Amino acid sequence: MSTAHFRFYAELNDFIQPSHRQIRFDHLFNGRPSVKDMIESLGVPHTEVELILVNGEAVDFTHIVQDDDQVSVYPMFETFDATPVLRLRPAPMREPRFVLDQHLGKLATFLRLLGFDTLYRNDYGDADLARISGDEHRILLTRDRGLLKRSVVTHGYFVRQSEPRQQVIEVLNRFDLHRQVTPFRRCSRCNGLLRQVDKEQITGRLPPHTQEYYDEFHICEQCGQIYWKGSHYQHLLDFIASVVH
Repeated sequence: MSTAHFRFYAELNDFIQPSHRQIRFDHLFNGRPSVKDMIESLGVPHTEVELILVNGEAVDFTHIVQDDDQVSVYPMFETFDATPVLRLRPAPMREPRFVLDQHLGKLATFLRLLGFDTLYRNDYGDADLARISGDEHRILLTRDRGLLKRSVVTHGYFVRQSEPRQQVIEVLNRFDLHRQVTPFRRCSRCNGLLRQVDKEQITGRLPPHTQEYYDEFHICEQCGQIYWKGSHYQHLLDFIASVVH
């Protein structure tokens, strides 16, 4: 039986058992496990990890843990480029795109409202989500820790909050997105891009009062949904102001 000495930092402590949080602890093991397998066996998805130091040296996920190794594990950094010392994942995504699991539909709507490229369908299976995240280089947002442990997922995040408005604030803060918010450029229904459209082109599709009182319209290039600054518009502006700073 061998022993490795672990310490997890910052929000990685959310995933490990309470008695191991914020301290260095001993972990017994047999054989020759990789540091990735050992970290995930302790409850931390690899997508949450950006830097691993073993005996003070940066290592990648394939590193084989040895008896008496001192292992320090640090969380993902998306807000600055630390690539000179990182050996774990592709470069942080400077223009983040997302794919969300079935539990985060309201969050998907809010992220689209704020202008972020966000894929969501309530019938995506775990394999679909993992494949889309890997193939399309999208950050996988999920409430399922096990999903983030799939090896094909290189960028992912476990959403801690359960209330949608708080989830938006959490994601904006986590990925430092406040300066990248561009509201009303995507369709909240399908994620397509919006473009301005002349009123004459869509007159037959508008309710009578809308046609009478509004002159500025946008249409989704993907699904054809029409948008205008109706009575709900101020409510949306108030929501955006409450989550973006």
